[in-house]
Amino acid sequence: MILFVLTAVLVLVVGGCVCVAWAARGGPRWTRGVAAVVLLGGELVRAGGGRGGKRGSGGEGPGDGGGGSDG
Repeated sequence: MILFVLTAVLVLVVGGCVCVAWAARGGPRWTRGVAAVVLLGGELVRAGGGRGGKRGSGGEGPGDGGGGSDG
């Protein structure tokens, strides 16, 4: 059952990427609509994952103790 769900998600993701690429090349109107939905979904996932994504990021920002050449 889980394999079926993962396969369906993979098909939807690949189909969405194809629609984004096709819409960028001037495809039919419906591809632009699908591409807009796919890009909006990507923005929502990125915004939602941004809060917890910094937890394990390591050496970002000043004062992180990373081996810079301070002198």
